[in-house]
Amino acid sequence: MTATALAQTNSPPILQLVGVRKTFGDFAAVERIDLDIREGEFLTVVGPSGSGKTTLLRMLAGMEQPSQGEITLRGRRINDVPSNRRPTCLVFQSLALFPHKTVGENIEFPLKVRKVAPADRKARAIELLRMVRLPESYYGKNVMKCSGGERQRVALARALAYDPEVLFFDEPLSALDYKLRKAMEKELKDLHRESGKTFIYITHSLEEAMVMSDRIGVMQAGRLVQVGTPEEIYTRPSTKFVSEFMGEVNVFEAARAGGLWRIDGLAAPAKITLPPSMSGAAKAAIVVRPEFMRFVDTPDGADNCLSGVVFNEYSLGSRIQYQVRVGARTFLLELSRANARRTQGDTALIGWNAADAIVVEP
Repeated sequence: MTATALAQTNSPPILQLVGVRKTFGDFAAVERIDLDIREGEFLTVVGPSGSGKTTLLRMLAGMEQPSQGEITLRGRRINDVPSNRRPTCLVFQSLALFPHKTVGENIEFPLKVRKVAPADRKARAIELLRMVRLPESYYGKNVMKCSGGERQRVALARALAYDPEVLFFDEPLSALDYKLRKAMEKELKDLHRESGKTFIYITHSLEEAMVMSDRIGVMQAGRLVQVGTPEEIYTRPSTKFVSEFMGEVNVFEAARAGGLWRIDGLAAPAKITLPPSMSGAAKAAIVVRPEFMRFVDTPDGADNCLSGVVFNEYSLGSRIQYQVRVGARTFLLELSRANARRTQGDTALIGWNAADAIVVEP
């Protein structure tokens, strides 16, 4: 753990949610969330549409009030504090820039509201242009003559001009093309490190979350079902939902019979590593990511093996993904090109080792 990460872990939370709930009539959009957000961290909240992530963000930003529970900022209750009286700023998906103003005027707007002297406003705007890697010459450029990525940077500079303690982001990269989005992911992560601010980011993109975040929170039906580092979320998901949401997986339903575990399609009892919390379970979901599945030459080439037919393959650059059909089901394998030696229609044994599987409640 780095010194910065250790400091974040040991410091008191900048934002704290205790039993936070938000209802609209009889519908609970957010259901009893407890969460500590560390100062200076990059926290991303992901989840499917309707999971409550945007409602959660709006409560944190002061645009909605919780129906129950407490939200505190540095120990001060802020449930009823409006957004314009909080030391926070929200970057919208639409960016909400002033189309008739220049880049400099857009960045300076929050400083003008605070009646900062013109010379000081311009100096700060130029400083922020450098921080978001835009040329100083853009200061007088009409913002609508900027590219999508440049306008994104202007919106970030304007948000930083408020000098907020916490920056909120509501899917700000979703409208950008793939190449620009990848570039902006790195820019945002760099900007987070340089500014030292606390970033709270909402997205539906798992890739964005994995690339940028210190921690990821996964929401399902209004609840935070797991919060952890990208590595923890990916390699140790707490539920079947999290494992499936965080990327392509192969899921096997296993049942205990006479002290042995059985999986449909496996002639022999399944070899699995059961977590202590499931020691008495009668059923389990065995989750195997495609990179841990492989072709084997003999049934003893892996702890668990299935026989199937190669249905299709997809080039992923340095790797190849195979679809293998076993009866009515299709499983995924992802192999380096050096190990990719099967073609469509081949009968093949596929397998995985117990240590490479994730075992969760079904």
